[in-house]
Amino acid sequence: MDSDLNPILTLAWTFGLMSLFAVGGANAAIPEMHRVAVEVHHWMTDKQFADVFAISQMSPGPNVLIVTLVGYSVAGVAGALLATLAMCGSTAVVAYYVSRLLARSTQSRWPAIIQTALVPLSIGLMGASGLILAVTSNRTWAAALVIVATAALALATRLNPFWMLLAGGCLGFAGVI
Repeated sequence: MDSDLNPILTLAWTFGLMSLFAVGGANAAIPEMHRVAVEVHHWMTDKQFADVFAISQMSPGPNVLIVTLVGYSVAGVAGALLATLAMCGSTAVVAYYVSRLLARSTQSRWPAIIQTALVPLSIGLMGASGLILAVTSNRTWAAALVIVATAALALATRLNPFWMLLAGGCLGFAGVI
């Protein structure tokens, strides 16, 4: 589908299909969103994508807001609405039918097996999302050092992530990263 011919249809198709593979939520689809928006269709630059992600995470509400912001940057309000509906709609329909199927098969073991199998998949997708955002945000040694230090601190302590975000924001504001 050529984005130059009809970006609205491309948004709908892209996010409708992407939502079916976003195991773990919209943040799990960040690598694919980046690939489509930056590398395939050139709707935005790496920096713009990182900025859109940051805005979507700072805003209250669901993490699917990134889809709305990508849609808005491509086709204004219509793009925002359509991208959001495409991302949420197809998944909602699938979730509805899967939940009905699972309600009928309470004695079966396969739902628990599928849920157990999806956990490592979700973790892997989230890790890939973090990597994409780390690479697109800032390509300096100082930024890489802050990212590695923050990841180590998050793994080693129970420190509230807010304090790490605040420290990173202060370093960015000060021009260190």
